[in-house]
Amino acid sequence: MSTQLSEPEIQQQQPEQQDDSTSLMPKKLGRARPLFDPQIVGRATKQSFVKLNPVTLLKNPVMFVVEVGAALTTVLLLRDAATGAANLGFSIQISLWLWFTVLFANFAEAMAEARGKAQADSLRKTKTDAPAKRVTASGAIEQASSSSLRSGDIVICDAGDLIPGDGDVIDGVATVDESVITGESAPVIRESGGDRSAVTGGTRVLSDQIKIKITSNPGETFLDRMIALVEGAQRQKTPNEIALNILIAGLTLIFLLAVITLQPYSKFAVSQTNSGSVPTVAVLISLLVCLIPTTIGGLLSAIGIAGMDRVMQHNVLAMSGKAVEAAGDVNSLLLDKTGTITLGNRQAVEFLNVTGVTPEELADAAQLSSLADETPEGRSVVVLAKEKYGLRGRHIPEHEATFIPFSAYTRMSGVDFEGKQFRKGATEAICNFVKERGGTVPPDFMDMSDRISRSGGTPLAVANGGRLLGVIHLKDIVKGGMNERIAQLRRMGIRTIMITGDNPLTAAAIAAEAGVDDFLAQATPKDKLDYIKKEQAEGRLVAMTGDGTNNAPALAQADVGLAMNTGTMAAKEAGNMVDLDSNPTKLIEVVAIGKQLLITRGALTTFSIANDVAKYFAIIPAMFIPTYPVLARLNIMGLHTPQSAVLSAVIFNALIIIALVPLALRGVKYRPLDAASLLRRNLLIYGVGGLIAPFPGIWLIDQLLVMFHLA
Repeated sequence: MSTQLSEPEIQQQQPEQQDDSTSLMPKKLGRARPLFDPQIVGRATKQSFVKLNPVTLLKNPVMFVVEVGAALTTVLLLRDAATGAANLGFSIQISLWLWFTVLFANFAEAMAEARGKAQADSLRKTKTDAPAKRVTASGAIEQASSSSLRSGDIVICDAGDLIPGDGDVIDGVATVDESVITGESAPVIRESGGDRSAVTGGTRVLSDQIKIKITSNPGETFLDRMIALVEGAQRQKTPNEIALNILIAGLTLIFLLAVITLQPYSKFAVSQTNSGSVPTVAVLISLLVCLIPTTIGGLLSAIGIAGMDRVMQHNVLAMSGKAVEAAGDVNSLLLDKTGTITLGNRQAVEFLNVTGVTPEELADAAQLSSLADETPEGRSVVVLAKEKYGLRGRHIPEHEATFIPFSAYTRMSGVDFEGKQFRKGATEAICNFVKERGGTVPPDFMDMSDRISRSGGTPLAVANGGRLLGVIHLKDIVKGGMNERIAQLRRMGIRTIMITGDNPLTAAAIAAEAGVDDFLAQATPKDKLDYIKKEQAEGRLVAMTGDGTNNAPALAQADVGLAMNTGTMAAKEAGNMVDLDSNPTKLIEVVAIGKQLLITRGALTTFSIANDVAKYFAIIPAMFIPTYPVLARLNIMGLHTPQSAVLSAVIFNALIIIALVPLALRGVKYRPLDAASLLRRNLLIYGVGGLIAPFPGIWLIDQLLVMFHLA
């Protein structure tokens, strides 16, 4: 009887295409939806009316004042209609446009919320009560449903099975389709031990068999938490947003007091000049609404919620808007080495033969000694021998071969085959093995081993009985494109620090290859935590990425904790963001979105305050020209009548909110510029633009009102 022992299949065969109509797997979680998707618009329109509830609007002082003004003008309109007062048409239009102002502001916020809720609905469709093969205490397998599983249960999943719940692989290795959470069609390897053991309920096993220990109870799975997070409606306000709310609430109060004093002043002015008339309550309310920062007040919530939505489009789940905004101000980024900067498993990259041994002989011995080694390092040795020297697996009769598993005692593994003793392992252990069999250590062997160690790699010696053949160079593989991505972070003003438990020599080599600015070697969880606290004490905002349980304290302490989805549950629960693609440099996109959120809020605040200037030139002359004709010089837009001027300003004030909804949802494009350049750009585009745009806008509305005899 013989067994075919060949190199493991690292690249698994792709599964057969599934019919899209029956597949439970959605497209990408963060797929970019059309900005005005009919379903989202419909939901947002309904919510715009629901949000008219004064209790809801009380959270937004500016729009609450507008709603009170709209309600007051409506009551006065009904009174005037009952008494047959004049100018009912003007009063009706003012009331309607004040209500539209509130509805448009509600619509902006509801649009941002609806996009998140649509994502949640898409995820809910993927939830299913999947069958599970539960292992009983006696070792038997029983059929169960995923809803009956509890934390600690053991289940077995074969090829084609849905994984019934969140858990850790405790035995076996398999490829898994995780498109349900990442949107990526390429399968990933999940195996027991290391940083690739975590699996998520709802994903599908594509090959082989794995045994999983369930780590969540029903209703507490990662998918459940994703659904709760992406809805985003109950978003915690950020400190900057709270400060801005206080500012615009203060401005609203100031303008409210100013407008209230205008009526007694007008009465006095009319009595002194015996000309003109006292402005009506509707006109005074119109003035108040146009003076207070209604534009930014109506868009502020939408900007924050849309920032979270944009993060989701990059397959990152943000636990709160505060985390997204904090990312925009990050100064320092701590990157865990294993699984974050590097692939997580050492790989064979080179065979170094000693004098008198051919490279092919070394590669053949290294491959033979690794055929039964199922570790990632062992598989990489087999694959390297195949790729460099064309050596493939071979038939080995079981009765003639004795495989020697690795043990911590011997620190080596290998195979006894055809009278030969092939071994690979730690250099000291292999040297002792060779000497015990009467062999000697070649003089160039130690030089090769030391050179690999100095470069940050790990040397594995290979021997055939008493003959030492050479060294396998194992190294941590830095993820592709890491150097370029870290350089991009540097251009954004972010300092990168690699943290690792490795010795300083290995850490320095990996840090140099990855291009990070600094590194912290032999770091314990406490060292990482202390480093973050030190950075924060010096006034810096710190971001941390990681995937292991040992990173959980640091992720929790960091201002932005980006956990990898392939990492442990402890890491994902400690962070305030989870990257579903497990790409540590995804923080570049997160930082850019955070900066974009801050820039968008600043730009629209600048625009809102600047565009109020034009309304002064529209309403104030209209109110006081009959009393003080000299104020006609301020009517620089040439508006036709006092009524058309007031109405034009109110209509423009409402329409500008709805016109800026796309900008609030998409965000102002971020460019990596210094603060002074960003401020100049902001003032030039949104300050000057906000100052100029209302003049032609109000003038055009005035022309249309007169043309259609509406004023």
